[in-house]
Amino acid sequence: MAGPLTGYRVLDLSRILAGPWLGQLLSDLGAEVWKIERPGTGDDTRQWGPPFLKDSDANDTTESAYFLSANRGKHSICIDIATEEGSAIVRSLAQQADIVIENYKVGDMTRYGLDYESLRRLKQDIIYCSITGYGQTGPMKDVAGYDMAIQAIGGLMSITGESDDMPGGGPQKVGVPIVDILTGMYSATGVISALLHRERTGEGQHIDMALLDVQVSVLANQNMNYLTTGRPPKRYGNAHPNIVPYQVFK
Repeated sequence: MAGPLTGYRVLDLSRILAGPWLGQLLSDLGAEVWKIERPGTGDDTRQWGPPFLKDSDANDTTESAYFLSANRGKHSICIDIATEEGSAIVRSLAQQADIVIENYKVGDMTRYGLDYESLRRLKQDIIYCSITGYGQTGPMKDVAGYDMAIQAIGGLMSITGESDDMPGGGPQKVGVPIVDILTGMYSATGVISALLHRERTGEGQHIDMALLDVQVSVLANQNMNYLTTGRPPKRYGNAHPNIVPYQVFK
């Protein structure tokens, strides 16, 4: 069955997880996704193994399970965007695309003429999604953002794990890179909303998506518990801060 985004084209300049997760979601919905990878090495996560996919003889291939978890349904193209020829090819592809995804450090894309303003001059209605750790503006805009660091600074680790008076107590990260994954999902909501806006107005948009913004927003009831009481939330292991019974029983 054709998905709701069939006919739309996505230029995916991102790597590792948050951006690729967004591209994968758009592909799942029917969009054609062109994933730009570095010649020779490709996306960083291609080497993030073991485990690796097995071939028909049960031998390891060069495709890591991690890479495959976030890049299904895409067409990979090897281009060195740091070269004049490579950046020119990407600009040509951008003129044929509806959506551009990138998760480089703030300012990096400007050096290659691949930032939003440069591409908007070539394609007025382009939808451009930038994913960073701390956003395009502000005092931490130049700091690289990593999932575990965001879980810590954003408060998630302080409410995950057993309390300090229990065996194994102390802050813990979530078992999957949840901030990256949720940022990809929030970004998909932003991109699809921008597409709807473009259908109505003909205008493109630059989406500024930050891992920290997403992390703080998904603290949900824990956020409101603090805002209504002034007391920072604690770790309860598998118990619940608001309701009982809601914990592990033998």
